[in-house]
Amino acid sequence: MKPVDLARKLRREAAFEPAALDRGKEELMAAIRQEVEPRHRPTIIPQLPYQDIRAALSFLERAFGFHEIPTSRMEGADGVIHHAIVEFGDSVIGIGTQGAHGAISPKSGGIESQYLSVAVADVEAHYQRALAAGARIARAPRGQSASARAYEALDPEGHRWRFVDQRLREVPPLNRS
Repeated sequence: MKPVDLARKLRREAAFEPAALDRGKEELMAAIRQEVEPRHRPTIIPQLPYQDIRAALSFLERAFGFHEIPTSRMEGADGVIHHAIVEFGDSVIGIGTQGAHGAISPKSGGIESQYLSVAVADVEAHYQRALAAGARIARAPRGQSASARAYEALDPEGHRWRFVDQRLREVPPLNRS
């Protein structure tokens, strides 16, 4: 909700219950910060080659919950997509044509040369979504600990994706002494 709309809502609620203003103050401040602070993209952006970028974008959204950044799309006059960027949380990944910069899809190369780890809020729900969308599951989630709650899936061109519990993102600071 936009800060101005949230402020109006809080003003209406505060007329009937003054404590509503105190409860809504932090939400209003967060909305204001989000609107005025510039959103910075990550410094490192992995790039993945695909034979069929249109199909890859559709699959990544349907199966894994990625969203294309519409302004990033580079499309030729013939309607072929040559590059796009997808986002998930506060991270982005470039999706490019096969052969660009010497990179090829595992579908063409016949071998997986890397994998990407993605932190998700609910590994089991994400796994079910990917399964329902037809992702090839390389390793199902197992175990009960946060570190064991992960699964691996392959997209239609053979890129390996590892989805882990987002609690694993919490990394203690390095001791630089």
